[in-house]
This record gives sequence, structure tokens and C-alpha cells, in this order.
Amino acid sequence: MVHRPHLFELREESLGGDQAPSKIQGLDDLIEDVLVPTEEVVEVRRGQKVNSERKFLPGYVLLHAKLTDEAYHLVKNVPKVTGFLGQNNKPMPLRQGEVDRILNQVTEGAEHPKPSITFEIGEQVRVADGPFTSFNGVVEEVDEDRSRLKVAVSIFGRATPVELEFTQVEKI
Repeated sequence: MVHRPHLFELREESLGGDQAPSKIQGLDDLIEDVLVPTEEVVEVRRGQKVNSERKFLPGYVLLHAKLTDEAYHLVKNVPKVTGFLGQNNKPMPLRQGEVDRILNQVTEGAEHPKPSITFEIGEQVRVADGPFTSFNGVVEEVDEDRSRLKVAVSIFGRATPVELEFTQVEKI
């Protein structure tokens, strides 16, 4: 019987480290790839744009493997791995559509980092960068795709709509 490699999802204790993938990676003959799904996000720290990585499936590791009994027990005994996803802790391969969606999200996040902060219409913000620095305003429109906001800023007592990037404003 020939075992085809499948992508399986593992649950792991999330204690801040990526130890499980490195321990699993040692089983090269049975396991083709180990993936911790992450995406790039843009954060503003101390007024500077900073790209950082964020897990979008925290507590999960994806495993591309020929899952024999030996591989199952070796992976199951890796520290911090609590089990496989599936019924009765029996591993179930992910559907190809799910695999494609996750891999697409990983590559898309690397190409186009997302902002880590989200804004809502009616929310109070302060302009932190640009010609309207230190002005307060109210969010009127949110364009998630372009990472831009339309903010009503009070200039000389009149509300003036100004289009700003997510990174140019901060929540109050």
C-alpha cells in the first residue's frame, strides 16, 4: 500500500515558541513539510511603520506527511503537540480547497502586508502623521483593501473630509 502525502492540522500548546515544527522537521523520510501559518502585518510603533509576522491560526501547525503509524506516534510524542484535528483525535487530511486557501493567505500576506489595526465608522482618531498632525477627527469611511480612511477633521470649526492611510492615524 502506497501512502500519499496529505496535509494535516496539528493542535499545539501555544507557549510562545516554535519548538514543535523544529522537532517534527527531523522526520524527513515521512514528513515533507511543516508550516506555521503566518502573515505579514504592518504595525505602528512609536510613530514608525514596522512589518511584523502574526500567526493567523494560533496554536496550529500544518503538516504535509505520509501518515504511517510510525509517523503518527512520532509526531504525537513531540513536546507541546496535543493532537491532530479530526474525529476522536484520528487525523483527517485537509481538503485541497482549504489547503489552497491557507497557502494563498500566507503568500498574499507576504506580498501585501495587512494593517494590524482595524477602524470602524464613527470612531474617534487622532492624526499622527502628515499636514494634519495632532488634529482629531471621526472616521467616515474605511477602505480595507487600500488601507485608507476618510476622516472628518475639524478645521476652523468646519468638518473637512481628509483621506489618510491607516498608518497616519491612531485611535484615541
